[in-house]
Amino acid sequence: MLKSISILSALAVLTAFISFDAEAPIKADVQIQEWQVPWEDTRPRDPYVAPDGDVWFVGQRGDYISEFSPETDEFRRLDLPEGAGPHNCIVDEDGYIWYAGNRAAHIGRVDPETGEITKYPMPNERARDPHTLVFDNNGDIWFTVQGGNFVGKLTVATGDVQLIDVPTQRARPYGIKVDSNNRPWIALFGTHKLATVDPETMELKEISLEREDARPRRLDITSDGTIWYVDYAQGYLGKYDPQEESFEEWKLPEGSGSRPYAMVADAGDNLWMVETGVSPNLFVGFNPESEEFFSSTPIESGGGTVRHMVFHEPTNSIWFGTDTNYLGQARLNK
Repeated sequence: MLKSISILSALAVLTAFISFDAEAPIKADVQIQEWQVPWEDTRPRDPYVAPDGDVWFVGQRGDYISEFSPETDEFRRLDLPEGAGPHNCIVDEDGYIWYAGNRAAHIGRVDPETGEITKYPMPNERARDPHTLVFDNNGDIWFTVQGGNFVGKLTVATGDVQLIDVPTQRARPYGIKVDSNNRPWIALFGTHKLATVDPETMELKEISLEREDARPRRLDITSDGTIWYVDYAQGYLGKYDPQEESFEEWKLPEGSGSRPYAMVADAGDNLWMVETGVSPNLFVGFNPESEEFFSSTPIESGGGTVRHMVFHEPTNSIWFGTDTNYLGQARLNK
């Protein structure tokens, strides 16, 4: 699929495993490699691995999406309309790229061969800033609208967009994931709550965390249906059991100033998150079985802020973008 342009030599960063507990049952040798993105100060972010193994990401400040080939180290840029402000992207099974037009009130679908863009505008003027997109089990798209205070669904076959108001004002719907029952879960960054939506009735339910000073930002779901989130404000990793309706939390290694942001679960249900309150940012692993943080690896470029990550099972690796203008891959060698 890749057709063009510049080749950059990789900034290879091979970092040693750091263990917090010598008795921890899982040891991870994390190897991070970064590639400098050729378009300066464009905030490359929110990568997604396409079916062919190429990595797509958005340039939030540069109004583009880009394709990167891990095999050739080549980047290809596709420009979006000026002012689109793309926030994240996802790639469907047919290879089409979907992006959130965060500054232009639409979701876009891009044909990677022609660059043709199909726009799906928001049906409410308040929904000015589509934020994070995620596929459900049917290939439809759930998304958050942070400033507009909505959770939305785009039915791909019809192009229909449904918006659900979040009852709490200024809740700032942010990170979103879909569980095995096709139910979306949302982190409400402006308050101490999570939310979920019944996909049949479209009814939204808010769930209050136990600490009112918590501010959940990103979340993921492990294979047992447990919801995991990072509390950006106070530096916790949190666990919510939907069956028991119970919470449990662990303070991150760097404490209340750790500012955990991007997070993702791997195939073994280990949780990985980035502490962005320190420089360089730290790529940290947590084992839910031992309930221990077992790995911490500095991001060589500094990271600035790592905002979102995606796990790619075929390569057992995690992709991320940095505010320091790099695309990164963390290989989890066990």
